[in-house]
Amino acid sequence: MQLPLQITFHGVQHSDAVEQYVRARADKLETFDARITACRVAIEQPHRHSRRGEHFRVRVDLVLPGGEVVAERVPDDDEAYEDAYAAIDAAFDDAGRRLQDFVRRQRGEVKAHERARHGLVVKMFPYEGYGFLETAEGDELYFHRNAVLDGAFGRMQVGSRVRFVEDDEDDASPPHASTVVLL
Repeated sequence: MQLPLQITFHGVQHSDAVEQYVRARADKLETFDARITACRVAIEQPHRHSRRGEHFRVRVDLVLPGGEVVAERVPDDDEAYEDAYAAIDAAFDDAGRRLQDFVRRQRGEVKAHERARHGLVVKMFPYEGYGFLETAEGDELYFHRNAVLDGAFGRMQVGSRVRFVEDDEDDASPPHASTVVLL
């Protein structure tokens, strides 16, 4: 069955190649949950800045029984997408992570250690795309820019308060923070 998909272009010329790329990325989301009833994707170029080039914003809205999953990649100073395909990849990667979290919550598979916790950013390496936060228990956890929601990595600094989920399911890697939200 084909995923019900609506693609809109705002401030950017329609492209059959980009549309096909979005369709391919959207079809892969069905591997996480086949119950997706609607998928809306908006591709925009909100600002045309003469010195910085044209940046793309991509929003993915998924409708499922019991809720909605929204992922959006908004250009900021550190993570501006001048390539539509890079912006699409980032938005769909984020949508996939959020969809997996949604499905696990729906199935009741969220473990006690996966509940959101609070911490402080103690180290930032913005050019490398990662940082460390300190938990209330005094533990230090790694986080990657891709784990930071709403494109907030560029606004983070040492001392920023965050909410996060600790991910230690992969035995091959040490525990790290996922789904990090800047407070």
